[in-house]
Amino acid sequence: MSKIQMKTPLVEMDGDEMTRIIWKMIKDELLTPFIDLKTEYYDLGLPERDKTNDKVTYDASYAAKKYGVAVKCATITPNAQRVEEYNLKEMWKSPNGTIRAILDGTVFRAPIIIDSIKPVVKNWKKPITIARHAYGDVYKATEYRVPEKGKAELVFTGENGASFRETIYDFECPGVIQGQYNKDSSIRSFAHSCFKYAIDTKQDLWFSTKDTISKKYDHTFKDIFAEIYESDYKSEFEKLGIEYFYTLIDDAVARVIRSEGGYIWAVKNYDGDVMSDMISTAFGSLAMMTSVLVSPDGNYEYEAAHGTVTRHYYRYLKGEETSTNPMATIYAWTGALRKRGELDNLPELSGFADKLEEACIDTLSEGIMTKDLVNLAEGIEAKPVNTSEFIKAIRERLEKKL
Repeated sequence: MSKIQMKTPLVEMDGDEMTRIIWKMIKDELLTPFIDLKTEYYDLGLPERDKTNDKVTYDASYAAKKYGVAVKCATITPNAQRVEEYNLKEMWKSPNGTIRAILDGTVFRAPIIIDSIKPVVKNWKKPITIARHAYGDVYKATEYRVPEKGKAELVFTGENGASFRETIYDFECPGVIQGQYNKDSSIRSFAHSCFKYAIDTKQDLWFSTKDTISKKYDHTFKDIFAEIYESDYKSEFEKLGIEYFYTLIDDAVARVIRSEGGYIWAVKNYDGDVMSDMISTAFGSLAMMTSVLVSPDGNYEYEAAHGTVTRHYYRYLKGEETSTNPMATIYAWTGALRKRGELDNLPELSGFADKLEEACIDTLSEGIMTKDLVNLAEGIEAKPVNTSEFIKAIRERLEKKL
């Protein structure tokens, strides 16, 4: 069988630890035997980021803007322990944060569902996609530990002379203060990405904040979404028969729990951080959670929602067998290949991505699973296998489909 040809490269961002090992296994077993794989490769492993003073992360991000589609392996965001372990020059920033900032993108995360693993919420029948505004808020906040009695104030000095000053609190004892921000331009990009992704996937879009309490901060998000929907997307939504609506986040939580799924739930940065983990756990496993960063100008970066699986990596280094779930990483590749096929009008490339995902689901449905899923499976006889055996089982089923 001749290999499927590609026209335009994918931007390939390699990563760290166990996911880096799995990354190579996926390419060797499931991709390069069947595709003449074209990628522009960037090593985002921590040693290379340190060696290049993190320039490689910026180069990869700008390449993603150039080519439009990227696929990324999980990477380490170093803390103090990692600085010592890897003998780093400094505590480098999160690669994901850098990529999101450069692409100005929104993160969409959705679970991979199989019949034998039932969600904890029994009425969930379809995936729930979390759209996380990955900019600002508490992640960019300025904090201060108040050491004594005193007055905390919020002060703004405008470039053209506008000014604002208001007391936050008159402290009668020590405490803590935090100042966070966001930008209209980023909120607008968030809104455009959400509406475009809803149209692209033909799903309803829900958006929730707490504007009744945060009457300026959260209300700004609400107003910008409403304005952009009315001016740019309402007619397309109505044509497709999909819905956009806004509700308070506490009401949204109640609606989500009572729903059957099958929609996009857009939330602010911290809410997205928490809710994506809640959704993934309730559906089964973080290792079964896909993630795609979508920019308002149509760039896509696919990755797994989980980390580098450090514990398994240390076992791997000792020569011990590991049973690490590669599903989300495989789906990062299939998502990128499918999108590349769509953009380049290569139906055979998109079709290959579909068949690889089908082979993954068939493997799991037959009870061949990594250990993290075995105890969750119902109605089938689950057989735990190691990572290599699992990927080889997928290849067997993929070859039959091809």
